[in-house]
Amino acid sequence: MTKPITSVAVMMLYEEGRFLLDDPISMYLPEFKNPKVLIKPKTAEPYTIPATREITIRDLLRHTSGLTYQWNETLGPMYQAANVASGILPYDGTIADSVKHLAGIPLLFSPGDQWEYSLGVDVLGRLVEVVSGKPLDDFFRTRIFEPLGMKDTYFFPPENKLDRLATAYTYYADKGLNRFPDTPITEGNFSYSADYPYHGPKKLFAGGAGLNSTVADYARFCQMMLDGGKVGNANLISRKSVELMTHDQLGKISSERDFGLGFGVEGVKEPLPELGSPGEYSWGGFFYTAFYIDPKEQMIVIFMAQLHPTGDLHLDKEVKVLSYQAIID
Repeated sequence: MTKPITSVAVMMLYEEGRFLLDDPISMYLPEFKNPKVLIKPKTAEPYTIPATREITIRDLLRHTSGLTYQWNETLGPMYQAANVASGILPYDGTIADSVKHLAGIPLLFSPGDQWEYSLGVDVLGRLVEVVSGKPLDDFFRTRIFEPLGMKDTYFFPPENKLDRLATAYTYYADKGLNRFPDTPITEGNFSYSADYPYHGPKKLFAGGAGLNSTVADYARFCQMMLDGGKVGNANLISRKSVELMTHDQLGKISSERDFGLGFGVEGVKEPLPELGSPGEYSWGGFFYTAFYIDPKEQMIVIFMAQLHPTGDLHLDKEVKVLSYQAIID
């Protein structure tokens, strides 16, 4: 659940007046200037056309940039060939390297046209580095983790804490529960492993993936959001930034999906799928983790497992229902 933390880091710099949300990202990362969109006809060779506009910081925060992930059938092979990092494999390079490779690949669609979960938050991680002048892990540590007392959250835990990492598992309906293999799992164009915190160059601080944490640490982050950006008597971000981040930013871009700046929002455009409150916000992680923050009930729910793929399991939804049914007024 790295993306919400990166999004908060972006908003901290936004509050300092370093940029506006509708600034083109190319103002800070020039490699994204003049983006192109890939057109892939059924009966002709693919070609590119100029995007209708540039990618903005808001696009990256709300996943409307036109970027995608390696699992996308159209652009995934190009990402793989260009050595773009996914954040969940050992990678011999930095986020700067990966983002430069990513910027050279066409977009899936013109920015602002639709919602597509993407590597855009990795681009935001690089933005934080460029604007702040600090490596992303250093910015996280000094500006977020230390003020919040998050003492067990790292991209790459120190050697003396590696034995505390939870073992990762896979679940396949026909095979059941098994320890994650030592080698990466490949699904189409996408590969992932549970090995990256232990081995490899350990120099990729991907804004969109890769943090290791604990329930207690992540609860501190969620509490900060629930308290309107407060950390004790100080503010990490303002209450108004929290309101903006947890307000639907898609509008007419999607008639069904609610998404803020770094957080999914529930019950605004569509009925609530399970017990909850309209306006609650949340996100999930790759290895079967999730959190929900409900300002109306002043409640935080954190679910952490260590599993991927999850098959047809839905323990996270059951935990949420159990949490809400316990409310008795």
